[in-house]
Amino acid sequence: YGAKIRAPHALVMTFLFKNGSLREKLKSIAQATYTHSRNLAFFVFTYKGLMALQSRLQGKKIPFHSFFAACIGGWLVFGENNPINSQIIMYLLSRILFGLSRLAVEKGYVPQPKQDPFPLVAALIWGTVLWLFEYHRQTLQPSLQSSMTYLYDDSNEWHDISDFLLYNKRSTSK
Repeated sequence: YGAKIRAPHALVMTFLFKNGSLREKLKSIAQATYTHSRNLAFFVFTYKGLMALQSRLQGKKIPFHSFFAACIGGWLVFGENNPINSQIIMYLLSRILFGLSRLAVEKGYVPQPKQDPFPLVAALIWGTVLWLFEYHRQTLQPSLQSSMTYLYDDSNEWHDISDFLLYNKRSTSK
């Protein structure tokens, strides 16, 4: 599963944003795919193993087991701050926030909105990320910085039609 998810993403991001030879780019894609796949496999193994152990020790499965097993797995497998783990954690965080919002409405902690809150959330997210990009760029994750630099800075200079199809930053070769 990790290879199926990571390989296409690494392929696109590497050829859009990384410099280097074809060999270096292919090595980078393979490394990112391997790391993502290995980490997911180790996490699933750790999580399922701890779930089985807890269930066996207590004679039944309880909700806390899932949280505890995932915390241990998250610490052991995804605790290193590297680009792959960072992206996975950010991916999960966004989905957790949506899930917790829905759960809060479902449980009655927050009233059901009268209107779809998505347009407001979208506006606030985009407003915040562009403010951070313009005034506190260093606080953003490196791949997001690269994407936004390409979209909002590099796009100020156009050379020809290839800028629409390929990376538009010309190399400064002498």
